[in-house]
Amino acid sequence: MPLSNTLIRVDADLTAGRVPMARQRLRGLVSSFPHDLTLRRRLAEVYRLYGDAAEAGRWMYLEEDRDADETAAFEERYGSPGWRMKALAWRGPEALAGAAVAEERLVAVRTARAEELGRPVDWDDPASYGEDADEEYEAPDGGSRFTAVVVAIGAFLGLSVTVGIWIRGVIALFE
Repeated sequence: MPLSNTLIRVDADLTAGRVPMARQRLRGLVSSFPHDLTLRRRLAEVYRLYGDAAEAGRWMYLEEDRDADETAAFEERYGSPGWRMKALAWRGPEALAGAAVAEERLVAVRTARAEELGRPVDWDDPASYGEDADEEYEAPDGGSRFTAVVVAIGAFLGLSVTVGIWIRGVIALFE
């Protein structure tokens, strides 16, 4: 689907209150067109509707008029340059940004990561993000270990009850 058609659908989704669908479409567009700063700005606006300052800051990070609080929230959530490289989802050279401010910020993140690793890094090489970007980062919607344990216990209990009822039914057949 062409970019313009997808943007029309995003507008229709937002008008109809389908914010998650608009967000999903914009995320896909940013993935397909990582150098389009306008798409990143639109995605930031959608995250503002959710009240998610860190994600709004993530997608406005390359803009000159970014909000300081959102930027701070983004930098806190994505604590290392490797995480930030991965989160920014940039591909190719910084010059493709088309704006001096965006180019400077991309260079700054990449340079900070290169200094951490002690070697050159590249936006197109996932190894540049480093293992810490994959292993230590917990997704914003990931929840906590406590939640995971509670869910696992609930699933186990539900399964146990279901199996118990099934076994009781089989025994009742032979009585």
